[in-house]
This record gives sequence, structure tokens and C-alpha cells, in this order.
Amino acid sequence: MATTKTEKAYTSAQVFVKIASFCAYQERTHQEVRLKLYEYGIKTDEVEAFIVKLIEDNFINEERFAKAYAGGKFRIKKWGRIKIIKSLEMKGLSPYCIKSGLKEIEEKDYVATISSIIDKKNSEIHLKNPYQKTYKIAAYLISRGFEADLVWDMLRSSD
Repeated sequence: MATTKTEKAYTSAQVFVKIASFCAYQERTHQEVRLKLYEYGIKTDEVEAFIVKLIEDNFINEERFAKAYAGGKFRIKKWGRIKIIKSLEMKGLSPYCIKSGLKEIEEKDYVATISSIIDKKNSEIHLKNPYQKTYKIAAYLISRGFEADLVWDMLRSSD
């Protein structure tokens, strides 16, 4: 016995209230809002009208999203700039918004984070060969999105 999903029909006012609360809950990109509106069964022309209204009412702002996203991913998940940039590009943000978001990351904090990760990994990795140990630490940091040249410079200076 197959079950079918019945779609609810919403009025424009109901959709706006739902999508406004969706945006108020956390920062969203235009792309995320557009997809959510399509889930509600809204037509393409109406979707763009809703997005314009949300921008006018300051419910969505991609620059604000980029700042919150970049700052959060760096501080909480310890992501490097490269990984943050790639992630924001995948979310469909403009280069201007991405650049603006990266300004949330202070250079001294960035370097301090790399240094603390190096110290932590140094104590966790138990290899006798110092070159292998250094390589493993570098590979870990680079996989987290930190710039390879900066990582290697810091590893060379910490020896």
C-alpha cells in the first residue's frame, strides 16, 4: 500500500509568516530560502517576490550570513579560510559577501589557532621520525582548510 504525501495549500500571508520565522530562527542565504519556498509549492515568480520582500524587511542579508558563518566556523569548528571560502561558494554567496565574512577572522586569532592545533597534535601523535610527525600535523591542518604555506612556515618556526 503506497502512501502519498499531500501538500498543504498556503495563502500568501501564511507563507510569508512561515518563511519569515524560518529566516528569523537563524541567518539564511537566498538559496536556502528559495528552496524552502519551493518546498511550500510556491511558483517561481512568487518566490522571487517573497525574497525581495524578505530582503526589504531585513530578514535575509547574505553579507550578515557570511559574517556569522565564517566567524562561527572559525571559532567553533576551527576551520581555516580555504574551507570557509569553499563552503560559502557552495552556498551561492558572492565574492563580495565572502570577502566581507572573512574579515570576521582576526589574523592574530588565526595564527594563534594554528599554533594551538600544532601543539595539540604534537602531543597526540607519537612517531619517532620527526619528519613524519611534522608531515602528519601539516596534512591535518591543510585538510582543515588552513593555507599550506602558512602551515609549513609555522611548523618550521616551531622546531
